[in-house]
Amino acid sequence: MGFVRPDTASVDDFAPPLDQDIRDQLERIRASPAFDAPGRAQKFLCYVVEEALQGRADRIKAYSIALEVFGRNETFDAQNDPVVRIEAGRVRRALEHYYLLAGQRNHVLITIPKGGYVPAFTRFNALEPRGSKQPVQQHSGWFKTRTTALVSLSTAALFLSFGIWAIVDWTAFQQSPAKEQSDVAFTTPKIPKVIVAPFEDITGTPSSAALARGLTDEVISQMARFKEIVVIAGSSPTIPTEAAANGSATPLYGLEGRIRLDQDRLRLSARLVNQADGAIVWTKAYDAQLGQREIFDVETLMASEIATALAQPYGVIFQANPSEIVETASKDAKAYACTSSYYEYRANLGKQAHAQVQNCLKQVVFEFPNYATAWALLSFTYLDDLRFGYRAKLPGQPSIDLARQAAEKAVELDPRNVRALEAEMLAHFFRGDVNSALAIGERAFIINPNDTEFVGEYGLRLALSGQWDRGCGLISKSIERSPGPMGYFQSAMAICSYMQQDYQAAERLAQASNLPDNPVYHLILAATYGQTGKLVQAQVERRWLEANAPEVLQDTRREVAMRLMRAEDQDHFMDGLRKSGLAISPTPASGFEGPVAEVHLSRN
Repeated sequence: MGFVRPDTASVDDFAPPLDQDIRDQLERIRASPAFDAPGRAQKFLCYVVEEALQGRADRIKAYSIALEVFGRNETFDAQNDPVVRIEAGRVRRALEHYYLLAGQRNHVLITIPKGGYVPAFTRFNALEPRGSKQPVQQHSGWFKTRTTALVSLSTAALFLSFGIWAIVDWTAFQQSPAKEQSDVAFTTPKIPKVIVAPFEDITGTPSSAALARGLTDEVISQMARFKEIVVIAGSSPTIPTEAAANGSATPLYGLEGRIRLDQDRLRLSARLVNQADGAIVWTKAYDAQLGQREIFDVETLMASEIATALAQPYGVIFQANPSEIVETASKDAKAYACTSSYYEYRANLGKQAHAQVQNCLKQVVFEFPNYATAWALLSFTYLDDLRFGYRAKLPGQPSIDLARQAAEKAVELDPRNVRALEAEMLAHFFRGDVNSALAIGERAFIINPNDTEFVGEYGLRLALSGQWDRGCGLISKSIERSPGPMGYFQSAMAICSYMQQDYQAAERLAQASNLPDNPVYHLILAATYGQTGKLVQAQVERRWLEANAPEVLQDTRREVAMRLMRAEDQDHFMDGLRKSGLAISPTPASGFEGPVAEVHLSRN
């Protein structure tokens, strides 16, 4: 089944929205309960929309808005009176909330891009299967925008960050238990849920109330980008739970927050509560000085820190011991424990653990064929067969093909799942299609820059492709922000230091990574010892490879070329291996079918 593209759709379907379309959409938004904005915020939106439609976009400034909408006089000073900035942030959040909950199928998108107050009007058409009147459940595709400036990829980035694709389990408040047991429910397991209650305003001023609402919405939006959890917008996290009724249920948490505003000083106190027993499993206070800072920026930063601390694969939510869950009889709980055990395997990348996790994930996707995250993790294990030499001699379909098929399945099931896109990125990378890999990685990075596990992996792909500065910077940022085991990314930073010819730092980082069961760990150490002249230590690494990963030594050049895309980087690394005493063939082995990297990048 194909999809309607611009070359087969009518011109009208993809033309910029007409004035009347925009006005109709504005009324639709204002009439919806999902547009949670007070009267003057609605007046703000109506004013900027009408001014833009009348061709007066150049007059949409803080000063004119303050006079026309908020009744300020001619002495208004935007530097000392932040009313316009505050209301603009409130309108942006209310629009996001509307499109997140009620407007996902609307064909006109109204936004107020950050950095100004001029609205953008976009005709937005979800892709539809040929011959079907039902739109596909995704919102990527084709659009036309009316603004006072040319909008292209930056608009796409805005959409991706806008949050309209963040999935919130809103239907949990509308559906009966019988409805939840739909056909789809039987093909995806129950995963941890987080109920985000409206943050409490303990200051009691209009400004603090607006901040409380804005932070609540922003936290929901940021956390919902992690597909390993379900985020629920709730009135109170203290509700009867599945956990109380059934000990085999997956975790259910409540996130609470309190806002205190003292002049320009903001404090957010947040805590995560286990709904099974009421235990507080995490708490933290965040402080910010507002001053001249954009309220929206402060909210985004705080929400980003909370989402990263809680919802990333090594975050607070996933630090429960999966072995305790496996003891239950629930298939859902066992599936959750299996996916969690993948990240335990990632801590050491051991061969034995790899086989156990791969077999476990095969069982999960058999029992839950619509579980996109499990397909993505299974794809990773197939890639590890290839890049680390695990189970290399087993008969059957090549690991790279299995990895690609599993990744494609994951993306087909959930095109916005960052773990699925990460799997697709790696499958393309190890097939030698580096440009496609990096394009997929950039798309996933825009969707969720708070996912430190993905950010580190994307940074490594950038670095190995020759974009060393940006790539190594992302890896370093991932290490700083992630509470999980960092051995894999420390070894990546060792390669970064090696390529900068800082061999002492490379040695220190490689040793700190402590991945003794992984052959690439020993290759990095061997090359580093070769460059530093530590031949005794290099001999130890060579003997380990001979005993435990002889296939790596059969064609070391191929192993290096599979990872480092540029010839000069390959030569630099091979130089260290030669100096370590490894026998390196001058040319690739006969029949070598490694990646052909047609990549046009410069070293930053």
